[in-house]
Amino acid sequence: MGPERRYLSMKKRHGPELPPGKNRYLVFLIRRGGSGKVRELSDELGVDPSTVTKSIADLTARGYLSHRPYGGVELAAKGERYARFLLRRHRILGLLLSHYGFSPEDACQEASQFEGYVSRDAVDRICASMGHPVMGVCGEISRDSGCCPETE
Repeated sequence: MGPERRYLSMKKRHGPELPPGKNRYLVFLIRRGGSGKVRELSDELGVDPSTVTKSIADLTARGYLSHRPYGGVELAAKGERYARFLLRRHRILGLLLSHYGFSPEDACQEASQFEGYVSRDAVDRICASMGHPVMGVCGEISRDSGCCPETE
């Protein structure tokens, strides 16, 4: 089975909802409190504003964003939930790598290289196997109702 076929097979099961490039938009916005402007996204992501506008239109059509032409862009409820998962996945994978001798900086960098291929199911299993951690080397790990028991 070739790499693309394997990716499509994984995607059908539990894979990524969005391609890694689009994930970057959501992560940028959640880190900025859930909103931003086209120019800010363009500068941060290093892409042309017209590319940002096209991606915003796609993410808006999919229900991840809310956009006001010539105004700002905000995470919709679906986008906020998914962005929180993206941060959680990154932080859990970074913590996992740190357990195998990676420095905190290297663990975060290395997690960024492959995290787009790790399913929600795999993240939940890793989280459970590590005892549902709340802090990782890349930052605080949010709780997920699908995985983590309620805290008192």
